[in-house]
Amino acid sequence: MRGFGAAALMVAALPVHAAECRLALALAVDISSSVDATEDTLQRSGIVAALTSPEVEAAFFASDLPVALAVYEWSGRYNQEVILDWKMIDSRAALVRAAEVIAASTRSHNDFPTAMGYALGFGAQLLARSPDCLRKTLDMAGDGQSNEGFPPASAYREFPFQGVTVNGLVVNAADFEGEVGLIAFYRGEVIHGPGAFLIVADGFDDFERAMRRKLERELTPPAIGSLGLEGDAG
Repeated sequence: MRGFGAAALMVAALPVHAAECRLALALAVDISSSVDATEDTLQRSGIVAALTSPEVEAAFFASDLPVALAVYEWSGRYNQEVILDWKMIDSRAALVRAAEVIAASTRSHNDFPTAMGYALGFGAQLLARSPDCLRKTLDMAGDGQSNEGFPPASAYREFPFQGVTVNGLVVNAADFEGEVGLIAFYRGEVIHGPGAFLIVADGFDDFERAMRRKLERELTPPAIGSLGLEGDAG
């Protein structure tokens, strides 16, 4: 017993591991061929406006621990490009600089299909090299269902998604049947992990509002969402 007590005191004396940040957040932007140039511009400007909105800025700095942010674009199976590599958002200046990088970015591809499984796998690998954060979240935004390569379920089996939450931002399809099918696809196959949720944008003109609402929900402590569908709240 005496030896056990000494061992317990030694363990208690060991330094407690401290995380660098409270959340590693990766935003995935759909640039498949169904997204035209105007819509791509609305996405990029929408992300920039959402990130720098007063509500999202307040959510970024609602805790003493900062947030790590990365952004990448995706389309075909071999077409993923990092727009913003991991940036620690520990001040308003850092947030503005991150937004400026996104604002200055240009589309890398415009003629490839929607390889959602590959996009998810790329996101998992990006998160695997993120700073040491308490939680990890991947945001998948898109206007169509996966139509190339392996499905999301395969990505969740084969890539390191343990402890990762995948949220979705659906951009409504032009016709009602397609819209319902896309929402069902995201709800059934894309969102994944603890507290995962879905936000719906009513077309690309509504992308900024939807992105702002999603970021507020993810960033505001304790940033735990309920599994389900959130439509036009905001």
